[in-house]
Amino acid sequence: MSNPRVLCLGEILFDCLADQLGLDLEDVKTWTPYPGGAPANVACALVKLGTPAGFIGSVGEDEPGNTLVKLLEEVGVDTTGVQRHATAPTRQVYVVRDLDGDRTFAGFGKYDTTEFADTHLQAKQLPPSLFEEADFLILGTLELAYPESEQAIHRALDLAEQYDLKIVLDVNWRPVFWQDADIARPKIQELLKRVDFLKLTKEEAQWLFDTADAGAITYRLNSVDGVLVTDGEHGCSYCLGENEGKLSAFSISVVDTTGAGDSFLAGFIHQLSQQGIHQLSDPETAKSLVTYASAVGALTTIKPGAIASQPTAAEVEAFLASHQL
Repeated sequence: MSNPRVLCLGEILFDCLADQLGLDLEDVKTWTPYPGGAPANVACALVKLGTPAGFIGSVGEDEPGNTLVKLLEEVGVDTTGVQRHATAPTRQVYVVRDLDGDRTFAGFGKYDTTEFADTHLQAKQLPPSLFEEADFLILGTLELAYPESEQAIHRALDLAEQYDLKIVLDVNWRPVFWQDADIARPKIQELLKRVDFLKLTKEEAQWLFDTADAGAITYRLNSVDGVLVTDGEHGCSYCLGENEGKLSAFSISVVDTTGAGDSFLAGFIHQLSQQGIHQLSDPETAKSLVTYASAVGALTTIKPGAIASQPTAAEVEAFLASHQL
């Protein structure tokens, strides 16, 4: 694929999902690996919806790394920005699930969190040519936990600003990825000064801002075009331009919530790239963008795994035609 409109920078990995629900890590008998990693999930979801996207990240020179790169290529994600590390392994994270399918990241098996290939993303190897053509850069915050990948984030931000990309931050707070969780908050808060759109869960909003009110967060930052706050089965709230609102969630039978937030973000960016940011000034357009995003997120929860369950644009349109919020 040439000229991705959206660049997604961060981790790609295997989510090893517990086959038995409601058990602690040590009690789970078997696991099933599913491709994941928030930025990779977003890239794949965008391509399936019809928006060209590229992934920037680092994986090992190992079989899991080969499998993940092959998956990206099969989906149609641009892999120009993928780096390979000769000795560090591709990350696998163990995920336990409660009886409702909601997940908790439980650890990394025999490895320390700092030992994986994604922590070694090299700033100097980021291809500027990708940024010349793109419209959006989507980042998580996990790369801030490691010195080399943190430098890569700041290099990507510099390139995004140089080429006038809109910068989207999905907080994606995962304490298990950080050796020292106390340094996370100030690092993330520093990053907020450079973003145009912010997507976070209700819990992340409370943690960073002591409020889950999207309008209050937008006012506090005073530099963003929009804030989206998701709250799982309770829906989401948004502040886009001058327009604030809340939407309830679609009522569906949930199998696995892994990647739902990533699909939500992809649905939003897909619509935003089609409609144009100037359209956010219209309240109905703003609401329709978030409704579409909610539908993409909802459809991702009806099958296991983050990427395998992502819908096509036709599936989203059919779903919206038959479901009302």
